[in-house]
Amino acid sequence: MDILKKITEMRLEKGWSEYELAERSELPQSTISSWYRKNLVPSIPSLEHICMAFGITLSQFFLDDRCFSETISQEQIDILKRWNKMTKEQQKKLAEFLDSIL
Repeated sequence: MDILKKITEMRLEKGWSEYELAERSELPQSTISSWYRKNLVPSIPSLEHICMAFGITLSQFFLDDRCFSETISQEQIDILKRWNKMTKEQQKKLAEFLDSIL
């Protein structure tokens, strides 16, 4: 797995700049930039901060979509991807809406 590529993909899905990721993850932007300049793999504590910013666990970060292919449908995977792109407030509103119709 290319960790930097995955971080970039997730950041772009959210529409965040490197600066926004740094702010949300509480990491110095210089640290994040150096990963890319020097092609370094983030430390586990740094990666935990990145995951916190994205609202996911470290396990979720390393989980491959193919792991779900036999247990959930592609539609469910797509919904989870959309959920991960939402802000916390959007997630809360969607959860409230779903509660109201179920």
